[in-house]
Amino acid sequence: MSKNKNTFDAIVIGTGISGGWAAKELCEGGLKTLVLERGRNVTHITDYKTANAEIWELDYSNKSSNEDIEKQGKQARTGFVTNQAYKHWFVNDLKHPYNETKRFDWIRGYQVGGRSLTWGRQSLRLSDLDFTANKKENIAIDWPIRYKDIASWYTYVEKFIGVSGEALNLPQLPDGHFSPAFPLNCVEQEFKNKIGENYENRFLTMGRFANITGKSVHENRHACVNRNRCMRGCPLGGYFSSNSSTLPAANKTGNMMLRPNSIAYEIIYDDEKKKATGVKVIDTLTKVVYIYYAEIIFCCASTVASTSILMQSKSKRFPNGLGNDSGELGHNLMDHHFRVGATGTHSGFKGVGYENTRPTSFHIVRFQNLGDEKSKKEYLRGYSFQGAASRRDWKHLIKELNFGLELKESLKKQGPWRIGIIGFGECLPYHENKIVLDYNKKDEWGLPTITFDCEFKENEKRMRVDMKKEAIEMLTKAGFSDVKGFEDAFVPGHAIHEMGTARMGNNPKTSVLNKNNQIHNVPNVYVTDGSCMTSSGNQNPSLTYMALTARAANHAIQLFKKQNS
Repeated sequence: MSKNKNTFDAIVIGTGISGGWAAKELCEGGLKTLVLERGRNVTHITDYKTANAEIWELDYSNKSSNEDIEKQGKQARTGFVTNQAYKHWFVNDLKHPYNETKRFDWIRGYQVGGRSLTWGRQSLRLSDLDFTANKKENIAIDWPIRYKDIASWYTYVEKFIGVSGEALNLPQLPDGHFSPAFPLNCVEQEFKNKIGENYENRFLTMGRFANITGKSVHENRHACVNRNRCMRGCPLGGYFSSNSSTLPAANKTGNMMLRPNSIAYEIIYDDEKKKATGVKVIDTLTKVVYIYYAEIIFCCASTVASTSILMQSKSKRFPNGLGNDSGELGHNLMDHHFRVGATGTHSGFKGVGYENTRPTSFHIVRFQNLGDEKSKKEYLRGYSFQGAASRRDWKHLIKELNFGLELKESLKKQGPWRIGIIGFGECLPYHENKIVLDYNKKDEWGLPTITFDCEFKENEKRMRVDMKKEAIEMLTKAGFSDVKGFEDAFVPGHAIHEMGTARMGNNPKTSVLNKNNQIHNVPNVYVTDGSCMTSSGNQNPSLTYMALTARAANHAIQLFKKQNS
């Protein structure tokens, strides 16, 4: 194949949350764009094999088999990857190994759409409380942007993906462009009311989810119908994914060439031209190596994968990895810490039935360390809560002595109302939390495997004590009984929000990317997935990735047109 046939205006590596947006924007901007995905193709609707299956139609009643646990052993540690309904969206750990100096549960989805098919859909904006925290506290480095730089891009993204939610007018959680929020149930509304009575600075609202509601119009997508099977893939397009939204938009332009089964492993840097010129790709099926060329390259393969590609992209100019003048590439790995909170029982609302089909949860907005003395704590940064209330089902009534008419009558009744709230806390950017490449342990394509050396530290531990305490206190004050705190595994990777290993910054000596997500000294390469994050906030980060990607793509389009005018 000639170089001309392998030449494009732009190359996008990855098809997930960020890659889909890069593809859409670049293609709609008129650039002929090659989109690379290391996994198999997944076609919207057609390839959602379990979307309509009932539990009795799934093997092992949707439980994991011993074979599943063997193949996805590390991911199975999280407790949710290997069930029959969506195990196919996650990789085989034996086929795609990695190493751990300290435990890190790396959850990966190698297919067109990536983890946009399985994400939690919480769509929360960062605020200047987040963008300025590093500078104010002299932690790591300052973000090169502020909220005003990205606010309009948040709106742009929200209008396209469809975000349901409620405006609150709170500085620590800026409002967005919302369709109507999903309703709280009676116990959740009661909890909201009690929080309002007991606290001045705490607010419970329905979570802001990328599930379409109301009369909001989105091409080829239907409003959510409360199936609550989002992770299986939604045939209606009720929630945002690359497959239902951004990739079809890119394809509609006629400017996209999608190439699945393609592992991008090196970005080529030309020492004479002083820029990146292309990408080396291994075909996963044939193991043949191809080289594709472009003026602009977007690295959107996900945090760890993108950083790995940059690390492998060595040249005379960049012997330690593309753009790694600072030595920060691979460092400052972050994830949110969670699985700490409380549960309780409510004795009221016995006559109100409950059906668990809503695909959303409520959100309690961050209320600690807001910049005032009253909310100041002995740790840095803050946390929020997510949660839901429901009625226990009939299973708890099955006992040896409960049978016949007594059992039959009991099955007609729902159990008591239960509520649970779980905290999501910020992790500070620690230089020593990192990934490195192991060239002595290679995968089946001859590429180095990744080793994680990452842990949560004392600040996160102190925060968790407060998270648990406040969760218990809020439920107790609200009148719940049998209130119990809980704290489960405290392991990076669990929240599936890994970020930070190619951070943005103002100074090339301390960061990898500039304010436009360009590599400082290779400005035709943009990195817009989670690896670009300078701090983590406590908010689910995907909306920020999308907004930064749309913003960077707009910058790249203007640069491309200027250079080719």
